[in-house]
Amino acid sequence: MYTLHIDDLNGTDRDIDTPNWRSRRMVLAKEKVGFSLHETTLRAGTSNDFWYANHVEAVYCVGGKGTLTDKETGEKYQITDGFLYLLDGHEKHHVDVEEEMRMVCVFNPPVTGREVHDENGVYPLIIEED
Repeated sequence: MYTLHIDDLNGTDRDIDTPNWRSRRMVLAKEKVGFSLHETTLRAGTSNDFWYANHVEAVYCVGGKGTLTDKETGEKYQITDGFLYLLDGHEKHHVDVEEEMRMVCVFNPPVTGREVHDENGVYPLIIEED
C-alpha cells in the first residue's frame, strides 16, 4: 500500500511550480501502476496552451472557473467544479483561468516527473526504467 498527504509533496521534486500553474505529482511512473496522478492548480488570470502528444490525460475540476478551448475545432467549454475533460485524441487545447482552478489529472502512460513542457506544450515520452 502506498499512502501520502498532498502537503508532504510541498518543496520536493514532485512539486512543480511555474508562473501559471503548480502541479503536485502524487503517483508517478516509479510507482508502477500504469498511470500517474497529479493535483494541478492553474493560477487566476493565466492563459495556458497544452498538447499531450504522447499521453492521454483526464482532467477533473474540483474548484475554480475557466474556459477550455479545443484548438483543433475552436469549440469552447466552461470549466467549473465537477467538469471533466478527456484528451483521448491528443487534442491541442487552451485553458483561460478566470478563478484559480484545482484540477485532478491522470496521465497514461504515466509521467516520471522529469518531463518539461516544450515550446508546443508537449511532454516528451520518458519511460521509467526498472
